[in-house]
Amino acid sequence: MARATGLSPAAVSYALRGLQVSEETMERVRAAAAELGYEADPIARALASGRTGMIGLLCGSLEDLWQQSLAVGISRGLRKKDRYALILDAVGDPARERVLAQQLRDQRVDGMIVQPIDPAAAFWPELCESVPVVAIGDSITGTAGEVVFDNRSGVTLALEHLHELGHRRIAVLTPTRPSTPDRPADVHVTAEAERLRLDIELTTAPHDLAGATRVALRVLSGEQPSAVFCFSDSIAYGVYAAAAELGLSIPGDVSVMGYDDHPMSGLLSPGLTTVDWDIDGIVRAAVRLVTAAADGGARRRRVVQKPTLRERGSVARRSGA
Repeated sequence: MARATGLSPAAVSYALRGLQVSEETMERVRAAAAELGYEADPIARALASGRTGMIGLLCGSLEDLWQQSLAVGISRGLRKKDRYALILDAVGDPARERVLAQQLRDQRVDGMIVQPIDPAAAFWPELCESVPVVAIGDSITGTAGEVVFDNRSGVTLALEHLHELGHRRIAVLTPTRPSTPDRPADVHVTAEAERLRLDIELTTAPHDLAGATRVALRVLSGEQPSAVFCFSDSIAYGVYAAAAELGLSIPGDVSVMGYDDHPMSGLLSPGLTTVDWDIDGIVRAAVRLVTAAADGGARRRRVVQKPTLRERGSVARRSGA
């Protein structure tokens, strides 16, 4: 390989590992490797460099379709950086999240991207000392980087939109469990409801369609709210299913709003009004931060995602408002 490229063995080695050489040199070595049919032994490379080429991706719940899309995007983004994603699912369980995070650390991944269920859990700071962690969604103490959502703005966009259309009694469905209280989005929705003088009822709902539908059936069968605001489009799909089962029209009988603009939301009838967090931007930022941290970047970086309101047909002005 060194003879084919005219480079020293050390330069070839660095280029194959993506270290300490220019992009031009890396491309030169990779082109020669492809022509010669050369493939580096991943175990030997890991032993020599102390790196595995693996980035752990710990998802809060892959039953959430938006998180599925995020995992696909991050996996592809990492592959372009010559790294591989090891994807694990915490299934919405804080205890499982802790076990899986520690397993990823013990498997010596080069870095970790997490969508935390419990960002305030006590184990995070210690874990972040032993492996570079990038958090998505909520901030975690000790991370190498984070892509956080401006939940205050997102919640304000949603509730002000409903308020302007005359909605005053609103059911809020959240994936947050009693064991993981004080998540920023839930805190903001309570504060904003008080500011806007809204009557809200906060209810926990799972991401899976069957579970979200069961919760929505209970909410819509009681003292029916005029609108339902869901902290996940996947949960909102359960509200659509429950409304159909109860013979309620959307938005005629009840308005529905989501929070992450999954591609399927535009295919519903009516389309789901939701909050868009720019998933492509999140993917780019998370991949950039984790690869920089895995390569030894020491400076902690923080990216704040700003929301936009995606208006479709699922929210209507309340009669008489």
